[in-house]
Amino acid sequence: MTDPRRFIPRTDAVLADPRLAEALARLGRARVKAAVGDAQRRARQGAITPAQVVESALDELTASGSRRVVNATGVLLHTNLGRAPLSPAAIEAVRAAAGTTDVELDLVTGRRGRRGTAAMAALARAVPGAGDVHVVNNNAAALVLAATALAQGREIVVSRGELVEIGDGFRLPDLMASTGARLREVGTTNRTSVADYADAIGPDTGFVLKVHPSNYRIEGFAGTPEVAELAGLGVPLVADAGSGLLSPDPALPDEPDAATWLAHGADLVTASGDKLLGGPQCGLLLGRADLVERLRRHPLARALRVDKLTLAALEATIEGPPPPTALALHADPAELLRRARTLAVRLADKGLEVEAVASVARVGGGGAPGVELASAAVALEESLAEPLRLGDPPVLGRVERGRFLLDLRAVPPVDDQVLFDAVVAVCG
Repeated sequence: MTDPRRFIPRTDAVLADPRLAEALARLGRARVKAAVGDAQRRARQGAITPAQVVESALDELTASGSRRVVNATGVLLHTNLGRAPLSPAAIEAVRAAAGTTDVELDLVTGRRGRRGTAAMAALARAVPGAGDVHVVNNNAAALVLAATALAQGREIVVSRGELVEIGDGFRLPDLMASTGARLREVGTTNRTSVADYADAIGPDTGFVLKVHPSNYRIEGFAGTPEVAELAGLGVPLVADAGSGLLSPDPALPDEPDAATWLAHGADLVTASGDKLLGGPQCGLLLGRADLVERLRRHPLARALRVDKLTLAALEATIEGPPPPTALALHADPAELLRRARTLAVRLADKGLEVEAVASVARVGGGGAPGVELASAAVALEESLAEPLRLGDPPVLGRVERGRFLLDLRAVPPVDDQVLFDAVVAVCG
């Protein structure tokens, strides 16, 4: 009998197949050719038939690189899922900025201008209490720049209870030490007083660092001074707000925000752009004009600067309509339950064991630790977790008490049909 693997189509023949035309135009010949080669190899191994080479190559091209997923985990800012999804306005701004732009050109004079003038102006308008603003590529970079420019070879006074690990094994003490600054730890893990800070300040002090421990909380016999209590100690006060609120949010009354901390005396506030602000990954620096200018002119600032796409997305996030993160944070629990019940009824009509249930969502991304957000979910069999995660598009939920929950807090209503289709497809 003739071995069908002998009839594997030639590479040039596969690349000429009309079904690959769109992928060639979008991804380029080299990437498509590599996918075809992988598909041919699978055919030789007998994993697929020669007739399936084109389809297999297309599947690989679809699956490679970053994929859009549906976040039904109940975690609004899921670090593994890229934290904040951009708003339609920000996405459109990124598309416009993808071409040539005036990112560093003054069109009036025709001369070089300050990088990202429009984005910086939008950020300054959003936090009018800041004397000046600057943006780098993430909040860790903002802290590194501040430590390098203000305390290299000097001391940074910080509470022992605020020496946090910021994720993936990166620890604040190591981050600060890498800049050439020395940490002067004060107080204890659970309690630090203003006097502890004051006693540690001396000629070698570069600044006092106040860190919001955004990914954990200490309860019981604990306490640490507020920003207002640390202002006026005779050295700059740098405050890491972390989670990215620019102004108070009634949904998170205990979460710090940049405007309030500046009003209470912080000289420099750092924050993340891709958390509660709901924008692209970036680090925000807001505060005294002389300090911000000193950081902006430091040689390290060049290595930490953001690109034109980030600047465009940041401006659109600040000045545009509420981004998805804000909409999810302020979603009405009753409406979430109504959506869950509608989905459950539709899935039950397909013969599935399903129930609409109340659930609890969280902010995530190092924001508002311990805060629970009333939500609603569609409860399915636990066995559906893996096939839905491996589906197209991948759907991520969470397993809780032996059931697989698709929490709707972080799922925009427009994606309810996507969830329905995904569940029906894997249960087909």
